This record gives sequence, structure tokens and C-alpha cells, in this order.
Amino acid sequence: MTALTGSCKCGDVRLAVRGSPSRIGICHCTDCRQESGSAFTFFGVWPAANFETTGETSEYDGRQFCPRCGSRLFSADGHEAEIKLGILTDAPTPLTPTYEVWIKRRETWLKPVEGAEQFLEDRT
Repeated sequence: MTALTGSCKCGDVRLAVRGSPSRIGICHCTDCRQESGSAFTFFGVWPAANFETTGETSEYDGRQFCPRCGSRLFSADGHEAEIKLGILTDAPTPLTPTYEVWIKRRETWLKPVEGAEQFLEDRT
């Protein structure tokens, strides 16, 4: 897979990831719902060495966001980077979730992603 790029709404923060993600998921937990303002978060995880970002971010609880427009962007440590896939430039993305977590909080009108592993709470 080639590089995927994205940015915040105002464009002050940009990012790129190279190669294939380690995993792709959807989370329905309360934290992700509150952070995204939506019913779930769609994310991908890459090795930290395959992730780069430019621009100033602010942090809340380990999560990076743009201080100008407020877009939620990523979480990163020395090992991996978790990217909010809704910020990618090209949509739809070529990425498909392989698992869903916290499905006990999934809205009843949302159907499980076909072929994705289902976890009542966190992956174990």
C-alpha cells in the first residue's frame, strides 16, 4: 500500500502513513463516542516509524487534535500511531475494519461489519 495522507479541517496539521496498517477497527465505547461526537470511531494503527505529521497539535488524554479547528487526529507513542481514518484525504478509503470493539454499546440500527471480528468490550 502506498502512502495515505490527511489533514485537519483547517489544514494546519497534516499527516501521512506509509505501508499497510497493523490493524483497522471500529470502536463503539463511550470515550470514542464522546470524542468523535458520533456513534463510533473508525481508526487504523501503523508502526510509529511509518507515521509522520507536520503542524502544531494539542493533546487531551493522549489524543492529538488541531488547536485551531478542533479536528481529532491521532494518538501516538514510540511504538505505534492510531489515526482517525475520517481525516484521510481520499474517501472512501481502501481500508476495511477487521474488528469491532465495545459492540455492547453499538447502536441497534448499526449492523456488524461483515467479516470483522466482534468483541463485546476490548480486544483480548
